[in-house]
Amino acid sequence: MVFSSLFGKRPAEPEKPESAPEEPEQKLGFFDRMRQAVSRTRESLSESLGSVVALTREVDQASLDDLEPRLLAADIGSATTAIIMENLRQRAMRTGIESGAQLKEILKNELRQILDGVSTTIHHPAAPPEVILMVGVNGTGKTTTTGKLANLYKSQGKSVLLCAADTFRAAAIEQLEVWSQRSDVPIIKTKQGGDPSAALYDALTASKSRGTDIMIADTAGRLHTKTDLMKELDKMRRTCEKLVPGAPHQTFLVMDATTGQNGLQQARLFTEAARVSGIVLTKLDGTAKGGIVLAIATELKLPVLYAGIGEKIDDLIPFDSNAFVDSLVG
Repeated sequence: MVFSSLFGKRPAEPEKPESAPEEPEQKLGFFDRMRQAVSRTRESLSESLGSVVALTREVDQASLDDLEPRLLAADIGSATTAIIMENLRQRAMRTGIESGAQLKEILKNELRQILDGVSTTIHHPAAPPEVILMVGVNGTGKTTTTGKLANLYKSQGKSVLLCAADTFRAAAIEQLEVWSQRSDVPIIKTKQGGDPSAALYDALTASKSRGTDIMIADTAGRLHTKTDLMKELDKMRRTCEKLVPGAPHQTFLVMDATTGQNGLQQARLFTEAARVSGIVLTKLDGTAKGGIVLAIATELKLPVLYAGIGEKIDDLIPFDSNAFVDSLVG
């Protein structure tokens, strides 16, 4: 039996085991995690790039026409695809594109330029707390992402306080409480249906008195009209400013990568109403349309700051344009 062979008496003569014991699972590095997250999109694009140069050594304008629908299929978006294709065609006319390898490098440069064009430097306040509002429609993973972000900041040595300011959605407060326990981060809450700005006031007061580095507020994901949404967010911003000058310092819009272009339509409402400073893109590992990152940059003019790449508490990573492009195009 396997049990007796592993835990029985040691033999007199050393014997080579039939199979080596399994090595413990090694934690993937940042680049490997990003590469794994966009694997489905990369496979689709790699196949597309291969087909473009399959019948000819030189990539000409005719073969580039075959690439355009493949970029659209990756959800890069029509506006972004048009920019990329125009630049590729101009390059083909001027100097030519000699091989698939060269096409890949040119495409990588185009993608990096788009992402770097909306990159911003995050300005942290001189004194704590740094106040972050989390916004986004229900179903994008906003509350879950709030908990994961708290865990990420805590792993960086920062003290964090959560505020359950989504008082409209049933079970939102309880859900954030679970993440508070998982990440061992304190939480300030009120009852369901209560005033979210009142919960925010209490959380800001507690953050100041405790000297907390970062306070993250989970806000409502659905209000009846755009006017209601703007009024509520304005009220929360005024509450922040009253207690912490310059707050909120960051407003993160949580988007679901699997919703693609539909998610962009929803996001526009929040970018107008909430003064969004950056995107947290969830479920990047669950789609073959990771090109939505490029569409966000072109159409919303906002950078993706964090990416959700799985369901575990530490499956939220800072977004890096170079790692993303290298992982995406291969």
